[in-house]
Amino acid sequence: MTDILLQVDDLSLALRRSPRRKTVQITVERNGELVLAAPLDVDEELLRRFVEEKRFWIYSRLAEKDRLQHSVPTKEYVDGEGFLYLGRSYRLKLVDEQDVPLKLSAGRFRLLRSELQQARGHFIRWYSAHAKPWLAQRMDDFRNRMAVSPGGVKVQDLGYRWGSCGKGDWLYFHWKTILLPAPIAEYVVVHELAHLHEPHHTPGFWLRVERAMPDYAQRKTWLDEHGVTVEGI
Repeated sequence: MTDILLQVDDLSLALRRSPRRKTVQITVERNGELVLAAPLDVDEELLRRFVEEKRFWIYSRLAEKDRLQHSVPTKEYVDGEGFLYLGRSYRLKLVDEQDVPLKLSAGRFRLLRSELQQARGHFIRWYSAHAKPWLAQRMDDFRNRMAVSPGGVKVQDLGYRWGSCGKGDWLYFHWKTILLPAPIAEYVVVHELAHLHEPHHTPGFWLRVERAMPDYAQRKTWLDEHGVTVEGI
């Protein structure tokens, strides 16, 4: 697979050709990057016409992502502020004494007041620690029905990606995955498990996802439209 830049008027798209791809598809990534996936033998002029036909859709998606990104406030780590965990918002309570810097207890995130300067780091570590066993369990739930043998789960900051596959068939997930509603985070797991069979988003890839999760399309749509709302941490 090779990547080149395709410029169509004011639109810049990363063109990714693959011998395994049968169709042409445009994806708007979480960071606003436009990706045009295409088979090896599709003429560039046909690709340009395809982009022209999708221009209104592209502008609409870019505008929506921009609106959502600007609507996500930066966290201030004050009493009563909401923080997501598996799709549910839990209010923050600053405390003067407890055994750890941050914990979820009695329906509230409790943060030591003395740790306010390191609050974001504490939340990232808490989310990462809780994401790993949760995601590993979801992986185990689906591995047999999808006939895969993943090496395991690792949680880290993946930038604008929710997940990826690595050497030894290890699955990598962004720590923010655990902020998503459980059914959506579960879709991210199934998506990455399917990549152990199909490295690209071919029709065969989506068929595997659908077999494991018949309602995946609704979950994918939710993630595409609302995933950016979990960015503000």
